Amino acid sequence: MTELKREQWSSRLAFYFAAIGAAVGFGNVWRFPALSVTYGGGAFFIPYLLALFFIGIPILILEIGFGQFFQTGDVNVFGGFHPRMRGVGVASVAAGFMLVVYYSMLIAWVVHAFFDSFGSDDPWGHPDTNGTVAVEYFVGEIIGAKTLGDDGRPTRMVWANVGCAALVWTMCFLGTAFGVQWVGRITYFTMGLPIVLLFVFLIRGLTLEGYQDGIKEYIGVWDLSVLTEQGDVWSTAVSQIFFSIGVTFGIMTAFGSYCPRGDPVTINAFVIALSNSMFSFISGFAVFAALGHLSHTSGIPVTELPYAGFSLVFGTWPVVLGTLPGGEHWVRLLFFDLFLLGIDSAFAFNEAISTVILDTKFFQGTAKWKVHFGISFCGFLLSLMYATDAGLNFLDIIDFYINFVMLIVGFFECFAAGWVYGIEKTVAKCGAPAVGAYMTANFAGLFIACGIWFGVDEGAVWKGIIALLVWYNVFLGISVVLLQNFIKSSGEELSLSEGLWALTFENIFDLKERIRPVTQNIPGIWCILIKQFIPHILIILFINLAQSETDEGLPIFGNYGGYADKPYQVMGILTFVVVVFCFTLGFVLPQAYAPLALPPGHFALTPDGAGDEQPAEQEQPVKEVEEVEDTLNVEETKGEKLSEDNLSENDGQQGPTIEA
Repeated sequence: MTELKREQWSSRLAFYFAAIGAAVGFGNVWRFPALSVTYGGGAFFIPYLLALFFIGIPILILEIGFGQFFQTGDVNVFGGFHPRMRGVGVASVAAGFMLVVYYSMLIAWVVHAFFDSFGSDDPWGHPDTNGTVAVEYFVGEIIGAKTLGDDGRPTRMVWANVGCAALVWTMCFLGTAFGVQWVGRITYFTMGLPIVLLFVFLIRGLTLEGYQDGIKEYIGVWDLSVLTEQGDVWSTAVSQIFFSIGVTFGIMTAFGSYCPRGDPVTINAFVIALSNSMFSFISGFAVFAALGHLSHTSGIPVTELPYAGFSLVFGTWPVVLGTLPGGEHWVRLLFFDLFLLGIDSAFAFNEAISTVILDTKFFQGTAKWKVHFGISFCGFLLSLMYATDAGLNFLDIIDFYINFVMLIVGFFECFAAGWVYGIEKTVAKCGAPAVGAYMTANFAGLFIACGIWFGVDEGAVWKGIIALLVWYNVFLGISVVLLQNFIKSSGEELSLSEGLWALTFENIFDLKERIRPVTQNIPGIWCILIKQFIPHILIILFINLAQSETDEGLPIFGNYGGYADKPYQVMGILTFVVVVFCFTLGFVLPQAYAPLALPPGHFALTPDGAGDEQPAEQEQPVKEVEEVEDTLNVEETKGEKLSEDNLSENDGQQGPTIEA
């Protein structure tokens, strides 16, 4: 017998630094504070915190927890729920790869700006009061958009950005090629230093005259009317949470797979999510303290200054820093800080992809550096599209359609865990008609309600709610009748209350209990949210986003930003279509992803027993396995079993053994 060993983080602190580094990125600095000002100041924290605790953290627990249980990446985690769900993992990793390709160019632009800050044409010391000159320089010179024609199509390659992209991908390769212990050590610096620099920028900003004006706009104003009058604030808050904590891209599943079995998943998820949110919150004070000073010296109100996105980090903020004593060094420090924030996230995306590849039978035993070299080389080649003078246009369009991808992948993940896991057992207990009626009650009514809210009678909130409640109760009643008929006809020794429990919550609570010895306790509210709340909310948010209109009254899906259909809208829509296709292919033809299946010796779930090792290439029949409380059985290839106690003796340092 040979041991199937899996690399692990050198310590929980290393895992925290790596995971927080993956979560914290550009959006914490240039997007979150701006959203607060745009959506009613402190009022934005209400939908943000609700999205964090009721959507973001539960999905984070799902990804870290099942990565830790299965000790593998996204594809086989969701394949562990059901072989037809492998496509969920493929879709999430595909989305992550598409995102890191353009994210790498964002980092490259930061590197380009850093090098330009040493030149004589440095625009950040310009006396321009609102950063307009600096922003024009960034768009025209660094991105290279000054040569774009009226049609907005690319005309040339910006070779400086090609070189910076090559540097970024080389750093990604060197940072991830030697295993997660190496990544963990690097992130002590690449995440630790930005935390220090954040407080440096904060303290310096609070010493500037007029800083109070910026802080007031950031959090001193509470316009609660936006919560009802600007409906997109809710989908924006969820989108920010998804982007910010790094869920739906396979990152946290991969990182969780390198944690020892037995780590406290719920605690880990809260530490990561709250640390990320705290970084965003403090960043807002640092940013708007500087903008308050600029407003004070220029006489321009804070809300009329560029305070979001590229205009902030390449315009107003570095312009403020450039006016300080030793200003050029402050500007360089800002760009270096942004580089560190970005490169951590790029490391994480690469790790998510490599984990899936290395956990297949074809690449088992392959040197990790070879896989990372392939990922980095392919990523660099694909990123060259963004190194053209139209790079910002390409980035903007793909970034917009990624919002649809995050919502749909988040739905797929929760649906796999909450509805697909154990469905054979539920059907056996309750009957297929009752299960189908219950699913209809939960999901079909949402489309009717959304049609009323966003289509037929926009703004008729109560009409949609009433329609939803009527539909739900009618089909819930139908499912109860069908359940009663099935119990009578099948001779099941099952009371109606037991049948209703099996129909509604038994599978997800069973799932929670089966992984508990490996993940420690996960609260029961997680089960309710994953099955009965989050999938429904994500459907509503997806439809809300999809039905949005441009200023010209056109559907935003297919007409975003006024970009030409070819190549921009086509590429954006293809981004979404590819992800949906990845899921659909696995659902309809599960054998299509057989090459990505777990090699023998890994963990898998069955509806009646968790922790059984299965040949992942085949769908497994439901097996009657004697349940042992608080024990996960790991079946060896010869039929032997190892209990969780056997594993814990090794302190989680290795997986089950497999036949030599």
